[in-house]
This record gives sequence, structure tokens and C-alpha cells, in this order.
Amino acid sequence: MGLPLKKYTDLLVNYLRPQWRKTLLMVVLLLVSVGLQLVNPLILRYFIDTALSSRALASLTLVALLFISIALTNQAISILATYISENVAWTATNMLRTDLVAHCLSLDMAFHKAHTSGELIERIDGDVNTLSNFFSQFVVHLLSNLMLLIGVLFLLFGINWRVGLAVSVFALTALLILIAIRSRAVPRWIAERQMSANFYGFLGEQLAGTEDIRANGATHYAMRRFHQLLHNWYPISRKASLAAYAMGMTTITVFAIGNALAFALGAYLWSTGTITIGTVYLIFYYTNLLTQPIEQIRNQLQDLQRAGASIQRVEELLQIKPSIVDGIGTPLPAGALSVEFRNVSFGYVEANTVLHDLTFHLQPGKVLGVLGRTGSGKTTLARLLLRLYDYQEGEIYLGHVPLRSVSLHTLRQRIGMVTQDVQLFRASVRDNLTFFNRAITDARIIEVLDDLGLAKWYRSLPKGLNTELGSDGEGLSAGEAQLLVFTRVFLANPGLVILDEASSRLDPATEHLIERAVSKLLMGRTAIVIAHRLGTIQRADEILIMGDGHILEHSSREELAGDVTSRFYHLLQTGLEEVRT
Repeated sequence: MGLPLKKYTDLLVNYLRPQWRKTLLMVVLLLVSVGLQLVNPLILRYFIDTALSSRALASLTLVALLFISIALTNQAISILATYISENVAWTATNMLRTDLVAHCLSLDMAFHKAHTSGELIERIDGDVNTLSNFFSQFVVHLLSNLMLLIGVLFLLFGINWRVGLAVSVFALTALLILIAIRSRAVPRWIAERQMSANFYGFLGEQLAGTEDIRANGATHYAMRRFHQLLHNWYPISRKASLAAYAMGMTTITVFAIGNALAFALGAYLWSTGTITIGTVYLIFYYTNLLTQPIEQIRNQLQDLQRAGASIQRVEELLQIKPSIVDGIGTPLPAGALSVEFRNVSFGYVEANTVLHDLTFHLQPGKVLGVLGRTGSGKTTLARLLLRLYDYQEGEIYLGHVPLRSVSLHTLRQRIGMVTQDVQLFRASVRDNLTFFNRAITDARIIEVLDDLGLAKWYRSLPKGLNTELGSDGEGLSAGEAQLLVFTRVFLANPGLVILDEASSRLDPATEHLIERAVSKLLMGRTAIVIAHRLGTIQRADEILIMGDGHILEHSSREELAGDVTSRFYHLLQTGLEEVRT
């Protein structure tokens, strides 16, 4: 069959092992159900032969009651087994989703730049949904159906060896035909899942950029691209569906042949006096009962072809390794952190270096103002400190500790970053401010909100800290949203703060509140301020001017401000607007 059995087995063992008790109970229930399905037809044969021999009505009543009791018991067992299997599937798929989300969050920014959010959602949700039946039913139901198949054939051999042999050949032939068809379907399902990911990736991008698309008159382009993707998706989906339909039609044809075979064999053996009418019925019933395991096996193979495509795509995602390796966990000193770059060079693509041989040192508790034209490398410098990307040459030290030796968790706890782009989530105010850190008390949150001038806003909230914020800060002014981000940083209490043009989009009145928050934030902390406004730069102890990835100028603010030949002196005379261009 060409099945990657090891991949399937590893996935099943990994996610079913924590639920082994439920899985074992599910197996036992299904095996009992198989036994009851085999026993009931024997009771029905006895009933038919007894009725034809004109036995007492009382014995027939008892047999009928026994048949009904077993049938009802079997139905109850099937319902319980289905409930348990669905519970196992839900738990296993949620575990897999959790692992995939955690894995994607651990991957570096280069990965997220190369993959759209819609594509990742399709991988994490769409592909995992496809695996639900694989986790809950595939192995267990395949086992029970094979046992039912073997049990039926064994009983038919007990009735008459010719019947057993003929039906065995029929069953084996049917399975081989279904397996042969299945092997041709997997590539088509893989292609269909990839097109689904591409489509939802595009759709996610367009919906996120609705405002810009409308404002720039790109609606027709977006719709044209939308229809083009649907047009390309249709023939691939059609081929995948036809492969599934081919298996269904083949199964129907095989069942018709099986029923004809059972009628022919039963009629022949009865005509020769070898078997009774009850046994004729039993042969037909058991042969017809074979349709259930064959049909179920066919369904399992059809699900397996879908699962095979999803497993391959999930495995491909899990095999992507982050280029940033977590540090060994060297602790950072308490309090304000020093920053040192030693001959650091970096390129988003190694062949294209954007930062060249950067070397500078910032003492703990000092504020560094970073200036430069757009594209000079200012924001890239901040990204390297947070290890959103890793530098190719040189070394960065934080608190005299090599940056790569610090664990990523510790690093991102000790560095706070505020940008002009505010990211809020559809969650409570508390969770937005603490990032779900329950160790931060409500009293501390309220204290910081009051300290930053948000006391009036907080008192207006209908449910206090439990009030749910809308996505992207719906209902908040730009200043309030920005101050909430500052609140996050205060609550985290980092040793290094990076402000990346944090107030560039605010009006002067709101900026005054932000400047007050910045003054409080920088007290007792090291800071790197990337800004275009004189107000922010005035509090800097040192100035670093960048251009085309190089350090053009670096010294104390007083020294550069008093040097008529310095670039910073020129900027003070002309205003910092020149830096933007």
C-alpha cells in the first residue's frame, strides 16, 4: 500500500498514550460488540428452524426475547463506544493543536514573514480536524472490523467449507481492489489541502487589509485574485472527490456481487439437502454482514487518504526548526542592564548585510537615543536585542552576559519594548495588561493605571479589570491604547526598555501624557529610544546616529550637541524631520 506506517504509528502512540485507559475501554467495548454481532444471527437461525419444525410457541418467545435483548445491548455498547471515541478524538486533536501552536510561536520571525496567518490557521485547524477520525476510530475500528471479518469467515467455514472458501476469496478480492484504488488518491488529497491553505491564507490577508484595499481602489484586484484561486482550486478538489467516489462505487459493486454469491451458494446447498432454510438465511446474513467491515475498512482507507495528506503537512510544519536556538539559561543581573555590541553584523538574508560591524557600549541606567533615516537599521538593532532574529557575526552582551546564552523566556521578561503599533487582544483588561500572568495582583495593576493617568478610564469600565476589550483596541483612543502598552511594560518591570517611535502617531495633547509615562518608565532602567522627536531625545544620555547599517556617530548628548561639526548638532539646528526622509 505504500503507507508510511511508522509516521502513523508514532502519531497515534504519541497522542493516545495519555488516554490509554479510555482507548483500552473503547477496544473492549468494540470487541464485545463484534461478539454480539456474530452470536445474534445464530439465534435467528435457531428461531427459523424451530418455527419450521412447529415447536412450542413458548420456546420461540424465549428465543425472540434473547435476540432482542442482545440487539439492544449491542446498540447500547455501540453508543458508549462512540461517545468514548469522540472524547478521545477531541482530546487528542486539541493536544496536537496545542503542540502546533506552541511550535509556530517558537519559530523565528523569518518563518512568520514567509507564511501568512491564514495558511497557518488552515494547517493548525483544518488539517487537525481531518485527523479527528484518524485518532478516534482508525486503529480501533480497523481492528474490530478485521476481527468481525475473520469471525464471519470462521463461522462460514464451520457451516460448509465451500461457502467459507468462496466468501473468503470474495472478501480478499474486495479488499485488494479497495487498497489499489486508495493508493492513487493520496497525492490528490495533498494537493487539495495545499490549495485550501493557499486560499484561506489569501482570504485572511484581504480581510485584515480591508480598509487599505478599499481606500486604494484595489477591491477589483482582490476579487479577481479571489475568483482565480477558486478557479484553480476547483479541478484539484474535483479530482480528489472523484477518487473518493471511485472507492464508494467500487464498494457498492462488490457488495452486489457478494449478495449474488450468497444467494447462489445457499440455493445450491439447500437444493442438495446439505443445509436447512435457517442456515441459508445464516449464509446470506453473514455474507451481507461482511459488507459492514468491508464498508468500514473502505471508509477508514478513505479517511486514511485524507489523514495521510494532513499528517504529511502537519509533520512538515513540525519539522521546521527555529533558526534561533534557546540559550542555556545564564541568569541576568538584577536591575538596569548594560548593553554592548561588539562587531555585530546582520542580514535578513545572509547575502545582503543590513547592519555592518556595530560596536558600542551603553552603561546600566543610561538612555541611548538612536537616530537615522528610514532603512538605516534602527529597528533591526532592537529586534536583535530581543532575538527576534539572530546576528551572523560578532556578539551582543546584556548585563555583561552573552545574549545567546540567556534563555529566550528570561530575555523577553527582562526587555520591554513599546512600538507605535499597539497590539491588543479580545480578552479582559487584566489579561491584556498581564499577558495572563496571574502572579500580578489587581491592586498592582490599578496602582500602575493610576500612576500613568488612566484612573478615569479605569473607573469608566463597566466590569473593571474583567471588562473585555475588543480586538485591535476597539473603543480606545490612540493615547489610551498606547498607555495600556506602557502599563504592560511597568508591570513586567524590565531592566532594559526599548521605545521604537512609540509616540510618532499621537497628537500633542496625548503625547504629553505619553511623555509623562516615558519619564516614569525610564527611571532606574536602561533605555534605547528610537525616535524622531526632540522631546524624547532630550532625555537621552547618549546619541547614536545610524546610516545604511553603519554607526555614523556615537557619543554623549552634551558632547555632540556642543560640537558644531557633528551630525547631531546639525539636526538640532534644523529639527529632526530630516531624519525621517
